[in-house]
Amino acid sequence: MKVVIIGGGIIGTATAYWLALQQAEVILIEREPDVACQTSAGNAGVIAPGYVTPWAAPGMPAKVLKYLFKATSPVVFRLRMSLRQWRWIGQWLGNCELERYRRNKLRMQRIAYYSRDCLHEFLGRHPFDYGRSQGYLQLFRSRFDEQMAAPALALLQEAGIAHRQLTAAQCLAVEPGLRHARVQVRSGLYLPDDEAGDCAAFARQLRRLCEEMGVQFRFDTVVSDIAVEAGQVRGLQLHTGGLREQIDCAALVVAAGVDSHALLAPLGIRVPLYPVKGYSATIPILDTEAAPRAAVMDESFKTAMTRMDGVVRVAGTAELGDEGLQLRQACLRTLRQVMQDWFPRAGELGAARFWVGRRPMTPDGPPLLGPTPIGRLFLNLGHGSTGWAMSLGSGRVVADLVTGRTPAIDIDGLTLARYR
Repeated sequence: MKVVIIGGGIIGTATAYWLALQQAEVILIEREPDVACQTSAGNAGVIAPGYVTPWAAPGMPAKVLKYLFKATSPVVFRLRMSLRQWRWIGQWLGNCELERYRRNKLRMQRIAYYSRDCLHEFLGRHPFDYGRSQGYLQLFRSRFDEQMAAPALALLQEAGIAHRQLTAAQCLAVEPGLRHARVQVRSGLYLPDDEAGDCAAFARQLRRLCEEMGVQFRFDTVVSDIAVEAGQVRGLQLHTGGLREQIDCAALVVAAGVDSHALLAPLGIRVPLYPVKGYSATIPILDTEAAPRAAVMDESFKTAMTRMDGVVRVAGTAELGDEGLQLRQACLRTLRQVMQDWFPRAGELGAARFWVGRRPMTPDGPPLLGPTPIGRLFLNLGHGSTGWAMSLGSGRVVADLVTGRTPAIDIDGLTLARYR
């Protein structure tokens, strides 16, 4: 069975692995020169099934308004005369209601926990080295932060997910580097079973494994057209340099992140994706004792600080309304402030490498997996900022569906059908 995958981020690469494991002939098409060059390149690295949460949450509209005109802000809105943007914002606002938030978070946790199980199973066979660390600490600066986290905390308790509410002193016991902090932590929430690691490093090792399994990677290649006949996918038109090529396939998986919208729209498939830009800074560690041991989240600024071997990755900010990839100083200022507030002696900010990427966000939070109205055309997209946390599980679910197997988890609420 010949299967083509469009997209070489961690989602597409994970899908290629599971398809190859099921003896499919796999071709992966990627416009960049390697895997994990865009959204997967500079993310926070956190794999936190207990923490995954929709951006559409109770209190989020008020939080957006609170930060709208501040110099350092976790959220940046750039409103445009765009029907697509306003439609997405309207759907997002509708999903900020408590019951919808609850439903969407449980859907996200279902695929995230399955994905972590798949990752651990995978590592039992292939012990990759990607700067893995254990444990995830959320820091609350204020009573407002604690109130914002209350719905998620209630779901953790209801689901029986391992967690501990910490005092300020207990936060320092988990992360001793916080003793140098310039701000006072009010309280914290610790998830001992969550973890982190360098997504791009993992993806590159996974690419090499896939190549050994027979997966063909076509880099620097653009898909210009998807051919459909009698309601079924037949093939693709490719551009590599100045050359054009037509290839056939028995099935097609679209895992092209935010670019999936443009690929699917001509086929009449409207996916409610919108690019929400995120930023990160990768900072060399100068003082290991003053750096975080694992992954830490500043709940006020929704910014993560993750230790990966000899660096700290500081990642956050949600910028809506600008699809370009230029670095905005206001967003980088937020990253610097968060790092300086909590771990000011850990590294040299002047040596930081900055990154910006476009997260493919759905308005309700869960990704879009599986079949479409067009036969043999499947989706694996819309993971937002949690693609790394959901990658192995999402890839396995979609590979099972492509090859006619029944996925190991219920995919209700994780497919395009929820928007009909």
